[in-house]
Amino acid sequence: MSLALANRVHTPVLVDEVVEALDVRPGGRYIDCTLGGGGHSLAILARCRPGGQLLGIDADPEAIRLAQHNLYDFFENSVIINDNFYNLENICRETGFSAADGILFDLGLSSLQLASAERGFSFQLNGPLDMRFNPDEQLTAADIVNRLPEDKLAQLILIYGEEPLAHKIARTIVDHRPISDTEDLAAIVAAAVGDRYSKIHPATRTFQALRIAVNRELDHLTTALDQSINCLSSGGRLAVISYHSLEDRIVKNFMLRETRGCICPPSIPQCRCQHKPTLELVSRHPVNPTEQETERNPRSRSAKLRVAVKL
Repeated sequence: MSLALANRVHTPVLVDEVVEALDVRPGGRYIDCTLGGGGHSLAILARCRPGGQLLGIDADPEAIRLAQHNLYDFFENSVIINDNFYNLENICRETGFSAADGILFDLGLSSLQLASAERGFSFQLNGPLDMRFNPDEQLTAADIVNRLPEDKLAQLILIYGEEPLAHKIARTIVDHRPISDTEDLAAIVAAAVGDRYSKIHPATRTFQALRIAVNRELDHLTTALDQSINCLSSGGRLAVISYHSLEDRIVKNFMLRETRGCICPPSIPQCRCQHKPTLELVSRHPVNPTEQETERNPRSRSAKLRVAVKL
């Protein structure tokens, strides 16, 4: 995909809400842990001048190239790193961003990735079963689809895709092995599901499950959230946009846990954890896109933005 086309299809979600949530100010230092095409970063950099700085991180080298193109006018104010955000603390230490005023995670799949058939993320474009954010990683969706035992494949689709027909889908996939491309997999899943879904493509949840498993997204999110507190300055803000219930549950529980003192299990009569609150919620309820935004960008319809402040 050309940079021009990628730039045209990239539409960041909740941009104004993110800038407000991070309380972006001139001279501030901000971290975009999911840089993508740089849409959020561009808005942050425009607001934090003069003197503001931004650290952008993305595991996808294609996203890095696109972001470098889109953020060219802010070259002197930005540091762009091709790495996974589960290395957040090390990245901050090495780049001098260990006391940021705001950290953003946008956990959605980027338009750049969906629009690239060869990346294998989309069931609407035929391509190899890949789904890796970082093409240097070994595990692909094809490995999971063609090698995992039926019971483990069903469990993966059930847990990561929250797909009630996981066992039937897994059985149908195993019966049709080997499967090499997204078009075949989508058709196989659709045949297993039938006409049970009307609002979403029948393969949506299965593709989500495979992508999460390939990239270990939930494990990496948990690791990065824990590290984010150490990378924020006092009064710094953490903003996270999630798109499905698994991610949102992790983010919500993390933020709630960090607002409390003792986090010992209820069965322990006396506190042993010595945990102290590190965050304060900006709001107990997430921010959702407006009707105007969802009409303009249907991919934003499931987005939830949660925000907390470091104590």
